[in-house]
Amino acid sequence: MKNVILMILKIILFLLSLTFLELNRNTILGWIAAIVLFIIYFYLSRTYAKNIFHGFLFLLGYLLVFALIVYISWPPIRNVPAVTNKNPQKTEVYNTAYGQVQGVLNKDESVEVFAGIPFAKPPIGQLRWKAPEDPESWDGVLFADHFAPMSMQETSPPIYDSLTQIIGYHDYKISLDDNYRPPVSEDSLYLNIWKPADASEKLPVMVYIHGGSLESGQPWYADYNGEKMASKGMIFVTITYRLGVFGFYGDEQLCKESGNITTGNYGFLDMIKALEWVKENIDVFGGDPDNITVAGESAGSAAVSALCTSPLASGLFERVILESSTLDSPKPPHSYRSYEQTLEAGKKTRENYGVNSIEELRLIPAEELVKQVSLHHHITVDGYSLLEDPYLSYKKGIHNEKAILHGYNSEESGPFILFSKTTLKNYEEKISRYFGDYTGRVLEIFDAKTDEEAAKYWAQIYGDVFFTYSHYCLNRLANENGIPVYEYFFSKNNGRLGSWHSGEEIYAYDNIPASSKLFDEKDRNLSKLMSSYWYEFALKGDPNVQGLETWPINKDNETLLELGEEVRITNERSQKLYDIMDEMYGWK
Repeated sequence: MKNVILMILKIILFLLSLTFLELNRNTILGWIAAIVLFIIYFYLSRTYAKNIFHGFLFLLGYLLVFALIVYISWPPIRNVPAVTNKNPQKTEVYNTAYGQVQGVLNKDESVEVFAGIPFAKPPIGQLRWKAPEDPESWDGVLFADHFAPMSMQETSPPIYDSLTQIIGYHDYKISLDDNYRPPVSEDSLYLNIWKPADASEKLPVMVYIHGGSLESGQPWYADYNGEKMASKGMIFVTITYRLGVFGFYGDEQLCKESGNITTGNYGFLDMIKALEWVKENIDVFGGDPDNITVAGESAGSAAVSALCTSPLASGLFERVILESSTLDSPKPPHSYRSYEQTLEAGKKTRENYGVNSIEELRLIPAEELVKQVSLHHHITVDGYSLLEDPYLSYKKGIHNEKAILHGYNSEESGPFILFSKTTLKNYEEKISRYFGDYTGRVLEIFDAKTDEEAAKYWAQIYGDVFFTYSHYCLNRLANENGIPVYEYFFSKNNGRLGSWHSGEEIYAYDNIPASSKLFDEKDRNLSKLMSSYWYEFALKGDPNVQGLETWPINKDNETLLELGEEVRITNERSQKLYDIMDEMYGWK
């Protein structure tokens, strides 16, 4: 019996070892070495282990050698391919203003993909913390078959990403094709284009700005991959921009050297530079430079709302899509700060490194400087790219877009309160942190009687404070300015993210995997519907088309289209709380 138990324990150890290698994406070399190691360990421990002490020594030796195997087979850094099919066909060569570009075709050869096209000079060396400059022209043909590195950000061992997919997304696929790590780099100002292989001229263009709190993220994530949108008959573009301390650091010395008396918005200026590149070059790929829609989610959506009132972005796009964030409330809740706050954070970073000049700070390696990300992930009112709070600009009738599609999810707070517990005991305290003297009035609306009610109500309140109220403000500002505005409320549950923050993306861009068991037929039908709305809006500024559920303009600031188990007209669910927030924040 003892031998049977030991045998079972050894098999479990072996399976755990292989599981670790899979989750950490170690190379095939690691798998082979691990199998050989276990065979040797199994034989030696069974043959020579005469007592518990010997067994312990053999186990310790196994673990030490396995750790060495993990180290030597650590997944290498490799650029992500533009398409998943092996040996893809090449596209024809296209002539941009800076040089010739050639891409690759997807599996069924219906979509052409161009990955890693530079839209600015690498912002490295003396160009760190400077406005983006035009890219250098290149000789020959740029073969755009792999995505460029993601912008500099803090990264974790691959096993953390895998566990996030399992625990957070409930979505993990075993594969031997992903045994590598995508690179990160300061040299990251590149964009990606998806276009129909049979593209005619004057197709609508959608430029997507990824989220990630302005401190993380990348432009090739599967949920907003542009292949399906391009197949509908549009040009889909994703962009990178400088993140964290590289994109949003501010300093008086930088302000003086800038030539524009500005600092703190380098990542935001990157977005504008990318839009200028698209405006100048997208017609080469069949896109209409006079029909550009800018879309974004979370911090990417916050950036879109800043673009709407930036004088530098005027004329670069026609309409916008904002998912789960805006900066349009009187006091934006995140991804935003004043010029003074930016300078104070910059001073703290200099103190952290014991330097006095920007030149000294530019000498610090990016891998070290990236640790300052928590201090610098906010768009700044810099007086140049953003003259004032977007709310104030709208109040003056200043805006760049001609139509708006926007909305939020029913459980926006999900990932942000996942590891915090709300009970009746701490419920009032949590509310008071955000509502102060207005706490009593909030408690009257959300009168929790049980721990379960307290947790449920707090989840909604948190989502309203950080995400949904700003959409309510944007809708009113749009109506004040006579901008056609369509608002949605996403509430579809599924086996993955459901209606948590960012849960709508996989539906909106039609990227539910055909093989996924986490989604049912209703999910797939909703995805077709939502992506059609997004496409129609980009095409003509109105999501409606014959055969789809009518989506009315939200003229009364209450009429939303619910996208869930049913597609139906609904009203704002938090109107009473919004009234309190209007009073708190000074809505006029």
